[in-house]
Amino acid sequence: MANILVVDDELGIRDLLSEILNDEGHAVELAENAAQARLARQVARPDLVLLDIWMPDTDGVTLLKEWAAAGLLTMPVIMMSGHATIDTAVEATRIGASAFLEKPITMQKLLKAVDQGLSKPMHRPLASALASRPGAAMPMLAPAELTVEAAMTGGKLPEPVLDLGPQSMQSFNLDGPLRQARDEFEKAYFEYHLARESGSMTRVAEKTGLERTHLYRKLKQLGVDLVRSKRSGGN
Repeated sequence: MANILVVDDELGIRDLLSEILNDEGHAVELAENAAQARLARQVARPDLVLLDIWMPDTDGVTLLKEWAAAGLLTMPVIMMSGHATIDTAVEATRIGASAFLEKPITMQKLLKAVDQGLSKPMHRPLASALASRPGAAMPMLAPAELTVEAAMTGGKLPEPVLDLGPQSMQSFNLDGPLRQARDEFEKAYFEYHLARESGSMTRVAEKTGLERTHLYRKLKQLGVDLVRSKRSGGN
């Protein structure tokens, strides 16, 4: 299988991705910042890189630019972020990123992106390819109609968003930290699916694209009451 480098400053993300990829038979190298990523790129020669955009020392897009300028972008790079902008996604695509994963990352999307990245031949970044064609114009994207993930996958419109019904009217604390608001939404999201599936973890795992062990861990982290969810589903 492949040698994959995971670059992320969050220990939990590194551990989770490493666990999933190891289970798939891949060899995994870990780096928590750009300095470690540079060294791992030089020593391990990864077949694919999962690169976080927001890191404390050097951000992922800057590191991607650095590799591209030095001719080191010889492997597919999948960008990861929970709060990237479309402009950032488009810039990363032009530099040479092959895909984008929005956090929290589901196992289904992770494995699909990795398989696609490993199966596609490497090509020059879009900006470089167009620069070699005199008079060629950059393709126009419509940011208002795209999600960040769509912008990284060629400008395709996103899949329809799940309508949470009455729960979609739940009010979230938008004045607090981003992580807190995200946790509140995720808790409501999982409680909704648990109620719809009468507390069946198997069906919820299938619906949400999460492996059961990861799902249990996530629900525990969010403080979801599984007993109450089962009762709600039975009403």
